[in-house]
Amino acid sequence: MKNTLFTFEQIHIEVARNASDDFNLFHDKHKWLEITHNPFKGPIVLGFQLNTLIEYQMRLYREAHHEERIIAEKGLRFSNYQVIFVNALRPRQEISLDIKKTLINTIPNLTLTNRITIKSQGKTILLGYKKETQTPLFLADTDLSTLPDLNKLPDKSVVPETDFFLKRKWMHNGNVKNFLSGSLAEQSDYFDELTHYAHYPEVFPCSLTSGALLDKAQLENHDFKANPMVYTSHDISVDRLLASQVKNNDKLHILVKQLPESKSNTLNNTDIQLRSYECYGLLENQEILFRIRLNLVPLEEIIKNLRSKN
Repeated sequence: MKNTLFTFEQIHIEVARNASDDFNLFHDKHKWLEITHNPFKGPIVLGFQLNTLIEYQMRLYREAHHEERIIAEKGLRFSNYQVIFVNALRPRQEISLDIKKTLINTIPNLTLTNRITIKSQGKTILLGYKKETQTPLFLADTDLSTLPDLNKLPDKSVVPETDFFLKRKWMHNGNVKNFLSGSLAEQSDYFDELTHYAHYPEVFPCSLTSGALLDKAQLENHDFKANPMVYTSHDISVDRLLASQVKNNDKLHILVKQLPESKSNTLNNTDIQLRSYECYGLLENQEILFRIRLNLVPLEEIIKNLRSKN
């Protein structure tokens, strides 16, 4: 697909962060100044905003190439996003989004794959892939069937006999519409009150994971000003069948846990140790709507690495 140009304004960031309850200081038009040694010189776009822009543009691409028929006929139930964040994106920076031609693989299983690139001012912002599969690409072997009834547990608590932190959210059409608009996606393609049409996007429920991680860190007395964290990657698998059934006021249980740190789990070509998390979104009946494996690093580690190279 020919490069398509977009520009996020600060109001888009405000709308998206409010819709998803993301209180990370990096996105706040005032509080970004309070972050120690913040190199970004202003608020930055949310990672899940960029993911949603990709979701929407991929939707248009699939429709234009009649690939949604293949997805339906072949039972490609899972929508997967594999994203690496290379640089931060500021408001008013024009970006280009490039979607490479679909590759159809049949070994070992049928997969539709598109390479995605977002660039701005000659720099790569994001690299990744969008893939359609019959089974989830990420965290497919996770068994959550032994969890207790999450409906009976307090919000912002640790699930007994597990390492999972539980955050409870409710789906609201207004928040979803705002997040779509804040992500430069056309909300009317998902909602039409006159015809009673409502089809939730894939990434919005996933975006609520950021707020859950922030709540977890806040309860652990993390200092968001002195030691902020930034995303380096998202690996997301969404069950599109379950996503098509989500409706207004549905309950969503978000589970997050930090994985043990490993000396081999480092940022590319550096000795910066990644902090990896597993995250899940479960519906009220505890079916798994989404699975996310994500990596974060402390900002101070990135700054130290940059200084060592200069």
